[in-house]
Formats: sequence, C-alpha cells, structure tokens
Amino acid sequence: MPDQIHIEALEVRLHIGVPEEERAAPQRLTVSLTLEPNTDFRALGDRIETTIDYAAVCEAVKTLAVARPRRLVETLAEEIAAHLLARFPIRHIAVELRKFILPETAHVAIRIERP
Repeated sequence: MPDQIHIEALEVRLHIGVPEEERAAPQRLTVSLTLEPNTDFRALGDRIETTIDYAAVCEAVKTLAVARPRRLVETLAEEIAAHLLARFPIRHIAVELRKFILPETAHVAIRIERP
C-alpha cells in the first residue's frame, strides 16, 4: 500500500441542494480525504515543504466549498479533487462527502477517486 495522508470528517457549512429551499440556509457536510503524495515518506527529510501540508489542504477545501452555492454534492467532490490535485503534490486522491439531510439516515455519502 502506498504512503497516505488521511483527513477524516472536516466540517464545512455551505449552500448546497437541489431544491432552492434546501440551498437557502447553509448545511453541514463533512469531507474526508485520502491523499497519496508524490514523494514516499522515507524521502521527506523531515521537511514540511517536501510533503503535503494537510493544514493548507483543509483551508483550501473550506475556501472552495463556500465559494459558491451548488446543487449536487457530486459536483463539489469533483471540484475538490481537481483543485487539490492541481495545487498540491498529490498522485492519487479519494474524496468522501457526507451530507446530513435525510431524517431516516445517519448520512448520505458519495465517494470518488481520481489519479
């Protein structure tokens, strides 16, 4: 298994949903990310600039999430993956979004993986 950085359940509040009423107020979503860095952990030399700065990743996700309203969580997941792959030294990414919208469920989740 390749080296990975995992960020679990980063909370964001944003305007998302298909009906207009659902987008009217910010909703709570969680974002979980599994990042495979371009560089093996053994080659990092204990320097932050040689790895993925996970605090910067979290800030980038939060900023992107609130930048504009969206209808689909699938759209947000694709945007997050594309943005992080372009901005950070990531070889592979898995993005899971959880939306807490249906009263009969703990959450609804979507998951994507991109090289």
